[in-house]
Amino acid sequence: MTPLRKIFRVRSRSFAVARNLANLKIFRPSLKGRVKALLPAWLTTFLARRPRVVVAVAMLVVALGVLKTLDLVFPPDMTNIVNVSPEVLDHNGVLLRAFLSKGGYWRMKTTVADVSPRYLAMLKAYEDKRFDEHFGVDPIAMARAAFQWMTMGHIVSGGSTLTMQVARLLEPPQHRGIFTKLLQMARAVQLEERYGKDQILSFYLTLAPFGGNLEGVRAASLSYFGKPPSQIDLAEAALLVSLPQSPTRHRPDRHAIAAAKGRNKVLERMVEEGVIAASDAKIAEKEGVPFARQAMPLGAPHLAQHLVETHKATRIVTTLDADLQGSVERLAVQESGYFGDGGTMAIVVVENKTRNVLAYVGGTDYWGSSGQVDLARRARSPGSALKPFAYGMAFDDLILHPLSMMEDAPTSFGDYAPRDFDGGFQGAVTARDALRMSLNIPAVMVIDRVGPLAFTLNLQNAGAHLMFATRDTAPSLPVVLGGLGISLADIAMLYTGLADGGEARALRYVEGTPPAPRHRLFGPVAAYYLRQILDGVTLPDGWAMGEGLTRARAIGFKTGTSYGFRDAWSVGFSNDYTVGVWVGCADGTPRPGHVGRDAAAPILLKVFGLLPPDRRPAPPPPAGAILVQTTDQLPPSLRVFTRQDKPQVAQQTVVPPPAIAFPPNGTVVPLPAGKDKPIMLKADGGREPLTWLVNGALVGSFTRFQPVLYMPKGIGLARITVVDAQGRSDSSEVRFIRE
Repeated sequence: MTPLRKIFRVRSRSFAVARNLANLKIFRPSLKGRVKALLPAWLTTFLARRPRVVVAVAMLVVALGVLKTLDLVFPPDMTNIVNVSPEVLDHNGVLLRAFLSKGGYWRMKTTVADVSPRYLAMLKAYEDKRFDEHFGVDPIAMARAAFQWMTMGHIVSGGSTLTMQVARLLEPPQHRGIFTKLLQMARAVQLEERYGKDQILSFYLTLAPFGGNLEGVRAASLSYFGKPPSQIDLAEAALLVSLPQSPTRHRPDRHAIAAAKGRNKVLERMVEEGVIAASDAKIAEKEGVPFARQAMPLGAPHLAQHLVETHKATRIVTTLDADLQGSVERLAVQESGYFGDGGTMAIVVVENKTRNVLAYVGGTDYWGSSGQVDLARRARSPGSALKPFAYGMAFDDLILHPLSMMEDAPTSFGDYAPRDFDGGFQGAVTARDALRMSLNIPAVMVIDRVGPLAFTLNLQNAGAHLMFATRDTAPSLPVVLGGLGISLADIAMLYTGLADGGEARALRYVEGTPPAPRHRLFGPVAAYYLRQILDGVTLPDGWAMGEGLTRARAIGFKTGTSYGFRDAWSVGFSNDYTVGVWVGCADGTPRPGHVGRDAAAPILLKVFGLLPPDRRPAPPPPAGAILVQTTDQLPPSLRVFTRQDKPQVAQQTVVPPPAIAFPPNGTVVPLPAGKDKPIMLKADGGREPLTWLVNGALVGSFTRFQPVLYMPKGIGLARITVVDAQGRSDSSEVRFIRE
């Protein structure tokens, strides 16, 4: 059968189908009324007389139904656009840190609003002139590409639209060919049906390849130029337009010459299209291209890691301030550079009113040894930093007043006999001076009255996470001197409560987090007393103000030093802000001589210098505050603080075994050059008398209140041992050196 006869035969079959459709019951007189009820009379008559129109309409409806069904059954795969790099931003949307996507790419979500308008204009002019008009496929571009292929014998231009490129990026093809191109065209139509033009363009800005593991304009701009794509200049915009054409061969960090040629080609094309002026293009062509990739932003890395692990979101907006965060991080790196012994630090800055964390430094060398340990969240011994909260509870119970007299003298609490940090005693002092000088005996007297269990439960109910040496042992008196573990973040949270009238709330790290419930640590009167006391703490050496000079803001602060000089603390507050500083070694190595007042307090004051001026005034004295000038003006019950209200039945106290506090194990003890000077040996715990030995030689037996002085025989290793009355012992190995 000839082709012509085949055509006529097919056509005769079509007419037969039309006749059969015309003979359907719908056109029979018996159903005429029903048809008239559904369609206008003129349309019914027209369809009855034009059966071929009925066939065409039916085929069109079937075709549309098939396409719609295929569209629903085989939707575009949007996995790649969902699998983007998690980002942690500051409260203004500034990028702090980004993480690799699941596939190991820097693929950062980018919208039209994130890029320069000039870049968008150049991208459309170069890749897809009619992007805003076509339906996903540009027939003109396709016809032009087909004509060029037929006349030139090879592909000159592909004819792909930006939407077709998005379809290819969403579903990378395994093979090239006509079928692949048709599939991309179909996917492009699907995308245009589902999404708006700006959304499709955002998909391209997020997925376009830019060399290596860089995908998306934001990732490329940050890596190559160190700035977001909204701030790029003409030459940089042209380079970003050209790179997706050949992302491997035009990588500027590997093929700078090829990258420059690709950029200049885009600039020439933009001049031809009238997008930019020729003079601007000539200036842009003279600029170089980046020869290396820059590191991605790494602000607040410890907090960012924690938030990404706990929130499981791809875009987390924090309460941090990027500018302040950067300033505090630079200060921390600068100050830690002066240590010289591997010391590092952690810093937390909080806004008192909102509890927003404005800056968070978990360590100073994130990529170094132990650098990824979040030291602001790690529990450490706080030393004396928690003493104000014991005093606050005593103030709240009306058993103590800042001007109450206390006795700082050798005192035993059962078998526990604490001593002041310097080994001496101050005698009769007011509670105000005892807290300012951080005396240990008065603090233990206070916690003995308040109760260690009530003290720790109060802190835990406020949200602090406390750690104890053993889980099955009730808190004891040493908790007020650092005999527990707490993190810097939790101490900062507690001090914001002290600054806010005695009401603690959880800190806020993420924007949009509702305010946490309040917990009353103590009343506003106790908080006011503590504010007045801590505002008068003596500043570190070099920070004292001269006569007639005043500070820029009133700062109340407290310091702390843990056993063995492992941790140095300083936590302070003003009317608007609270700052916490921890200094030490990440692995807990002792740092003899480094105390909170000298190691941490100066850094705290420098951090306050980075903060804006306070806006809120200091709170006035609350109702109920006893405002007197001397102790004699107090009510008789508050003039002298005693250990107990009434005698109690003596209880057997469990005394912990002795532990050498100084010099701790593994330390290097410098000896003065040219002269012999004894060192003081110290131990905590143990039942007296305590017997000391150095290298097996007896030093002597001493009570708790006798100073233990030892004259080193020279430089070198020494083994120091202490034995209590029950035969329990502790040893430390140290090295003596000459300064």
